[in-house]
Parts: sequence; structure tokens; C-alpha cells
Amino acid sequence: MKLVAKRLDVVEPSPTLAITAKANQLKASGLDVVGFGAGEPDFDTPTHIKEAAKKAMDQGKTKYTPVSGTVSLKEAIIRKLETENGLKYEKNQIIVGTGGKQVLYNFFMATINPGDEVIIPAPYWVSYADIVRLAEGTPVIVSTDISSGFKITAAQLEKAITPKTKVFIFNSPSNPTGAAYTRADVEALVKVLEPKDIVTVSDDIYEKIIYDGLEFVNPAMISDKMKEKTFVINGVSKAYSMTGWRIGYGAGNAEIVKNMDTMQGQSTSNASSISQAAAEAALSGDQTPVADMLKAFDKRRKLIVGLLREIPGVDCRMPEGAFYAFPYITGVYETPGFKRLLAEKKESSYSKLFCDVLLDKYNVAAVPGIAFGDDKAIRLSYALGDKDIEKGVARIKQMVEDLQK
Repeated sequence: MKLVAKRLDVVEPSPTLAITAKANQLKASGLDVVGFGAGEPDFDTPTHIKEAAKKAMDQGKTKYTPVSGTVSLKEAIIRKLETENGLKYEKNQIIVGTGGKQVLYNFFMATINPGDEVIIPAPYWVSYADIVRLAEGTPVIVSTDISSGFKITAAQLEKAITPKTKVFIFNSPSNPTGAAYTRADVEALVKVLEPKDIVTVSDDIYEKIIYDGLEFVNPAMISDKMKEKTFVINGVSKAYSMTGWRIGYGAGNAEIVKNMDTMQGQSTSNASSISQAAAEAALSGDQTPVADMLKAFDKRRKLIVGLLREIPGVDCRMPEGAFYAFPYITGVYETPGFKRLLAEKKESSYSKLFCDVLLDKYNVAAVPGIAFGDDKAIRLSYALGDKDIEKGVARIKQMVEDLQK
């Protein structure tokens, strides 16, 4: 008798979490490991947010809440979406979950039928395709590359749409590339999407981590008609350095939200009552810490890209948002040393082989691009201090120099 459900045959454990866990193990053993793997800010949660959580505990707000979130947090989310994004929602169009990932998971479980197609631009966040497969949908991967700024074009989107297309996933700024779409970019995609019977999921989790004065725009913000066909997903993890608090939220069609509520009610029930109070303070309170973190990320962005561009065989574009660099390392694949490694290890993924050696021999954790659908690159999170960035990239440079021999 097979003990494990067949549906798990089509999914893999999260590679980002696995690499971070391995790096932490090596650190615990006493090794000086530089971890570029984790997708979380290294800053502490702002003080006023932690104080709101303490106050909630002192006031005895430690009981069950409504499955889809407290009224006061929903009201804070509604104010945020209207004030910052020009999007108006009612409370029955809002759902709060245990992180943006759960909201995304519940969305697909509530909307996808076997055989429904979901268009996913690549490089993509590692969980998109696996969540779609768990929902018995079919991921349709549309590849972009460094030459297009890692952004899907209207022509590519039009070509990917079939009668089976149910959902299009839009993520800007993007994990893993840091690419962000301009208003013109989004308008071009909306021209394709508006006439179609397709739901767009807009993953806005990196909305506030965007550089050089670039305007944040998602498809729902382009027109009222598009808003009705877009499900917005966001959360407090990245912008407010609250990854461990596990609060995400979704906004969109009330019927979809109702069914997501049913899904959540039979799985986790409500998100933590304390975390919801903290999230309310994050959305409604002082935004200065967000601006301060952004300044630090911007400095690190320029530092890591500048250092990576000095390495032979590495091509790295400047990300417009998030806190990831996604350098192409195809030039390294052509070195004599890397070709010897390929012959020795028999590894089919070039980026995985690169990252395995980088961690095992040079004590640097990075995520192979193959995990995001692009084997030509690796992902480096620059959510760590300047000295660690300099040390880590110096080790990458040393590895590349060694491979050239």
C-alpha cells in the first residue's frame, strides 16, 4: 500500500527553504557561511508593530477570530488598497490568511478544475507551478530572459492563451529577478486580457520595495473592467520585515473569497489573532521604517550588482524592485573547470551544479536558477549586510577564477 498521496508525485519541496536550511546547518557547525538564499529582510520588525502585538495580548485578544480575518484588519486593508492603489473593495471581498502563500494556495484550490491552464511567466517564484499542480491545473510556462528585462510581452501572452486558460499570474516586482513592469507594460498586457474570460492573479508582495521612483502598477489599477477580473494578493512579510508573523491577504471577486473562506475554514481556520493585530498596525501606522529599509536595500542593490559585473562570465541587470539579483552565469559554464565538473558529477542542471559547489567548497548559499525555470542564472538575495555581500561575492569571484584554470 502506498502511504503517500499521489498528488504529491507532481510537486517538489521548496528549494529556497531547503538551501537556507542547509546553510543554517553549516553555520551551526561553525562554518563561516554567507547566505544569499533566504527571501526575507534581515531587519527587525518595526517597534510600533511589535508594541501593537503586545497590546493585543495584554487586552486578551488571543481567541479565535473570523476565519477570513478580523473586521478591523479588513478595514485597514481596504483603506490601504483605496489610498495607495485606488482600488475600492467591500469586506466580503477581502480575505486574510497565514501568509501570502496560503492565500495563493487557497485561491487556486477554490478556482481551478482538472485541466485548467495557468499562464506563468518565467523566471517565476518557485511555488507557483507546484501550487497549480496540487490544484490539478496545468502550468503553462512562458519564458522571458535578460534581454527582455525578464518581462512577458503582450505578444507572448496572447500566444499562450488557449480555450483552457483560466488564470494568468502577474508578479511585479518579481521574485526572483527583481523586474518591475512600467505602466505602459501593464497597459499592453491588459489590452490582451480585458476581452478574455481569464482571471489575473496579481502578486504584489514586493510592492513597496521598488526603486528609482518607479511607479507601482498592477493590472487591477488600469481599469474598472480589469479590476473585476483581477485577484490581488499581498501581505506584510516583505515590506514590514514580518516574515515570521505569517499574514497575507487577498482582494477580489466576492464569490471567490467566499469559497476561499470555506477552504480555509476546513484547514487552518483564522490566522493568528496577535499577528492580525500587528498587521493592522503595520498597514495603518508609521511608514517611515519601510522607507528606511528601502534606502538600505537600494544601497545593497547597487553594491551587489556592481560587484557581480566585475566577474568574468557573469551578466547581471540592475533589478527595479524586490531584494534579489539574478545574474546570468552562462559564461562560467564555458570554463574548463566547469566542464570538468559536468563530466564528473553528471548533473543535468548547470545552475544547480554551480550552487552545489559554491556552497560545499566556498561556503556561499545561492539558489539555482533552474528552481525558477531558468537554468542560465542563480538567485542572490541581498537582504544581508554590506560586509557579507562583499565577502560572498568575493567568494563567487574566486570560484569562477578557479574554474577558469
